[in-house]
Amino acid sequence: MTQTSAVSTGQRGTRRRTGGGRPFTRDLGWAAAVAVAYTVVQLVLVVPGSGLGWDETVYVSQVRPAADSAFFSAPRARGITFLVAPVTALTSSVVALRVCLALLSGAGLFLALRVWRGIFPGRVLALAGALFAGLWISVLYGPQVMPNLWVALGSLFTVGCFLRAVRDRSDHAALVGVGAGPAFVALMRPSDACWLALPLVACALLVREWRRPVLPLVLVAGVVLGCAEWVVEAYVSYGGLFTRLHRASEIQGDLGWHLAFGDQMRALDGRLLCRPCDVPWRRPVTALWWFAFPVLAAGGVLAGARLRRTAVVLVPTLAGLSLAVPYLLMIGYAAPRFLLPTYALLAFPVALCLARIGRAARPRPLAMGALAAVLAAHLGVQYTVLDGAASRGRANQVLFGRVAAELARQGIRPPCVVSGAEAVRIAFRAGCASRQTGGHDAAITPAGIAAVARGRPVAVVVAGKGGPPAYARGWRVRRLPDLPGPHDCRAYLSPSARPLPERPR
Repeated sequence: MTQTSAVSTGQRGTRRRTGGGRPFTRDLGWAAAVAVAYTVVQLVLVVPGSGLGWDETVYVSQVRPAADSAFFSAPRARGITFLVAPVTALTSSVVALRVCLALLSGAGLFLALRVWRGIFPGRVLALAGALFAGLWISVLYGPQVMPNLWVALGSLFTVGCFLRAVRDRSDHAALVGVGAGPAFVALMRPSDACWLALPLVACALLVREWRRPVLPLVLVAGVVLGCAEWVVEAYVSYGGLFTRLHRASEIQGDLGWHLAFGDQMRALDGRLLCRPCDVPWRRPVTALWWFAFPVLAAGGVLAGARLRRTAVVLVPTLAGLSLAVPYLLMIGYAAPRFLLPTYALLAFPVALCLARIGRAARPRPLAMGALAAVLAAHLGVQYTVLDGAASRGRANQVLFGRVAAELARQGIRPPCVVSGAEAVRIAFRAGCASRQTGGHDAAITPAGIAAVARGRPVAVVVAGKGGPPAYARGWRVRRLPDLPGPHDCRAYLSPSARPLPERPR
């Protein structure tokens, strides 16, 4: 990053192009169009008929007034529950929640892109936004109650504010954003905020033209402020900070040296969680873009160097790579959503590289046509995977509805408790509390749940060849509709669960 003066000189030229009313409107217009399209695609392809996933159910249950809170395990953070709390306080409708999040994610994308106005030309900015928003992962998680997309948008906002702050020391709004961005990310996922701040603090300390104490101090203060709730909760509910960190590491498979490149690659076929990721790589075409992305990002860094704007391109690249470290090198399983922040930040150098290719290749109409065809094929693959993932989500919604309805017929009605296979989602649909006696979500002892069963209806769901726990062996058993994963499901029902009388035929 030797040509750091490019941050100022390169931006002055960009400001001349984007200053004034009409150019300003045109640049923001492209970004706004991307954000609107992103929202519309979510509303059309993802929202209709979708239900809450397992993780989503845990988060929503914390703030829905009529629901019993599911067990909140050590790695989780409450930022996403704070985000959806105003909606869940007003309505229990999953559709309303999805629509609100789709609108919020589109607005968040526009806000994050707007910060970069003047750092990149408007069309490069819009292309970067479109590359990120066009991924099936980005579209699927836009309306979901999951933190990863919001980490990505917060990271985009933070790095953009950082570059504005080092370019113009009088830009106090950017300095506020340098602190607010990491605080927001830390509320969503504390560890991601640390990996985001690390390269930015290093740049602020190592680049001579950027050195001023306030930048690293504001970055660190933002991370600390955002992590404060998680740390306080560690002492209140988990036995201390280091106990919570240790438990979080255990639940995630013991953090350490794990190469997850192959796992992430296979997960791009549409698997939302690949743990263990021993599935075959059925459709290699779904990962072609994954191999092209780092190559194009490197090309974007080189293009930035030739344009004397190395810092502008290198900073988001370093931040994106830093955010990928724990998910590619330290966790022994994969979920495509983990790398959303990396994809969001690397979209800028990739977009710059594509723009340079389109401008430099000759004959230009043919080159632009070929580039458009490649991007169209890429989007076709993305939306094929998205359609499969969204269809599975709608099918799961129907299956869990059937299971909840059958349990209600068998006497599992509020106030009630569900334990065993898929207890979290079944309990939420049935209006019950979910309680597990073992595993990562253990929250009650077998003796405790047996005591609860004497006064409240309790169902223990067992799948496959598994048998009931000792306390439920004498309970009434009923066959259940198959669940999305487990088959041959049965419910062992406590004596306090009184079935509805059979209707005469």
